[in-house]
Amino acid sequence: MADATATSPAHLTPFVEVDRDAWAALAPVAKNPLTETELVQLRGLGDRLDLQEVSDVYVPLSRLINLYAAGAQSLHRATSDFLGERAQRTPFVIGVAGSVAVGKSTVARLLRELLSRWSDTPRVELITTDGFLYPNAELERRGIMDRKGFPESYDRRSLLKFVSRVKSGAEEVRAPFYSHVEYDIVPGAEVVIRRPDILIVEGLNVLQPAVGGRLALSDLFDFTVYVDARTHDIENWFVERFRQLREGAFSQEESFFHRFSSIPEDEALGFAREVWRTVNEPNLKQNVQPTRSRATLVLRKGPDHKVASVLLRKI
Repeated sequence: MADATATSPAHLTPFVEVDRDAWAALAPVAKNPLTETELVQLRGLGDRLDLQEVSDVYVPLSRLINLYAAGAQSLHRATSDFLGERAQRTPFVIGVAGSVAVGKSTVARLLRELLSRWSDTPRVELITTDGFLYPNAELERRGIMDRKGFPESYDRRSLLKFVSRVKSGAEEVRAPFYSHVEYDIVPGAEVVIRRPDILIVEGLNVLQPAVGGRLALSDLFDFTVYVDARTHDIENWFVERFRQLREGAFSQEESFFHRFSSIPEDEALGFAREVWRTVNEPNLKQNVQPTRSRATLVLRKGPDHKVASVLLRKI
């Protein structure tokens, strides 16, 4: 385990860095509850997640978050006793952030499964911020279709209201549904969240700070995870994922990107790299990476998509 605070003030950091082996040893009695079949269903396209990675990285992480959730529940009870009230338990909310193609969706799905296996947090729900993107027609009207995924392309007010209602203990909260095949919000389709023990909110910009003194989405989180990797590696993963989608989901006629399934591969991958250069990389550098230091915990991935070290906030 390496304390990220070096002897020089220039290297001061609020995080302690733990290498993979040391991290894996932190929860030696926690067993991996997942089977290979379950893992295949959770794994994202292009992700190389295996059972060893789950045991070494994500089982200890789920145990740590479970401890945070139990601590929050104890504090809630103590505060209620202090105030002489019997307030209802409110959901523990986790934010998962990171670049396009870095694997944050897989991390979020995996945490949902692992956390639901702990006896005191059986009801775990997952919501992605994709459902709060403005519909394509609205993005076109605003002239920002080419900035889809940037903060301004989201209905941030509705997203904040949604998480606030879940956090306040509302019996049922509904969110729009986003189709990655149609690349758009599906009219009339909804995701319904009913009083979970834990809510996981996954998205590019969930750690964005408040604007103009207003409440930020991240103010509602109890624990946050940032999935990190070198920009060059993420670009390669993005292009490879595009290649696999071209051979799979893009072949569906209803797919927004169907046209790329029939053009030469080099032309399609050239388009993917252009999208990375003009949209995803600028968004990463301008809006996503600057929020990394706001996370409770950072998962640092190597070129092989495996987590090499973990940074945990100590202050």
